[in-house]
Amino acid sequence: MNTADIREVVARIVAKTPVTDLHTHLYAPAFGPLLLWGIDEMLTYHYLAAEVLRVSDMPYEAYWALPKKQQAELIWRELFIERSPVGEACRGVLTALDRLGLDTADRDLNAHRGYFMGKRPEDHVDTVLKTANLKCVVMTNDPFDPLERPVWMNGFAGDKRFHAALRLDALLNDWGRACATMREWGYEVEPDLGQKNLAEIRRFLDEWIQRMGALYMAASFPPDFVFPDDSPRGRIIESCVLPAGRDHSVPFAMMIGVKRNVNPALKLAADGVGLSDVDAVARICAQHPDNRFMVTMLARENQHELCVAARKFRNLMPFGCWWFLNNPSLIEEMTRMRMELLGLSFVPQHSDARVLDQVIYKWEHSRAIIAKVLADKYADLIATGWPVEESEIARDAARLLDGNFWAFLGRF
Repeated sequence: MNTADIREVVARIVAKTPVTDLHTHLYAPAFGPLLLWGIDEMLTYHYLAAEVLRVSDMPYEAYWALPKKQQAELIWRELFIERSPVGEACRGVLTALDRLGLDTADRDLNAHRGYFMGKRPEDHVDTVLKTANLKCVVMTNDPFDPLERPVWMNGFAGDKRFHAALRLDALLNDWGRACATMREWGYEVEPDLGQKNLAEIRRFLDEWIQRMGALYMAASFPPDFVFPDDSPRGRIIESCVLPAGRDHSVPFAMMIGVKRNVNPALKLAADGVGLSDVDAVARICAQHPDNRFMVTMLARENQHELCVAARKFRNLMPFGCWWFLNNPSLIEEMTRMRMELLGLSFVPQHSDARVLDQVIYKWEHSRAIIAKVLADKYADLIATGWPVEESEIARDAARLLDGNFWAFLGRF
């Protein structure tokens, strides 16, 4: 294969390779209203809420007091009609609508709403996953969520399209409140975290890993995350989370670098980003070689050091372009750097989608960038005289988009 052919071939193969989306905020239809989908949910996503409140004179509290339908209409008018929708979140809405077969030249929001009316969530899930060419997605499952918990306690039977991940933010980042809640559920815990309390926390983790069939445990952390750490968070990680990970053979996913609630008036859109200490990641990997760690960091400035750390620790898997990094220029930069430093031994992307339809655009946009970077690297190989076969490209794409994750779990 010559350099002239390589881009078309790589783009075609990457586009047709099914994806495991290893981190989303989506839910199976059995979770009812927790599964968000449709045009109004896409438009009122917190990325676009933050954007519209930059350009609108409407007071924050007045915006949040609006019904969702009116919030969507404001966003449509301000960000799509009064201004060209060049931002990535705006472009994403249009990509999703277009791939679902809607006419994006039609600027009538109600015409687009008509497509979603009367659809069954189960049927729309089938349509979206097929359109996005997703093999399956991994949810974010919080046992402290009062809407989600009853579904699990009532015996959720599972859904092959949706896998579980046990989210531990409430347990690790607000132990005082989690302790009080766990006592109400019958766990014998106290704030002091003595050995009996740690044993009860471990029992809680064992029960929920098994109840959910969780593929991994996960938590997001602020930029000042450190390890080792004698705080409640550090002690619970050391004495409960990591032993549970070893015994159940599930990784611990750490998402590091979010500054919570920097502008409370923005509510769900209030969070920011900060520079984190990659040495904390290196230390936890070095001190616990029998645990596996999936890590994504929010600050662009942390990405190079994280890649270097991953070269040193095979129990560390960098994954995705998280949150504020999920923009084309940064996805390309990070993917190129990771490939140059780690070869094919990383997971280039996850959607982080909160609205079902978002996976269409997040994966189409990311696939194009991954294919571009991969084609450049194959062209470099061809220039050395190394031949590249189509079967090898298919093998590599399958690893990046699906196999690396399952192999890291030990299930592939």
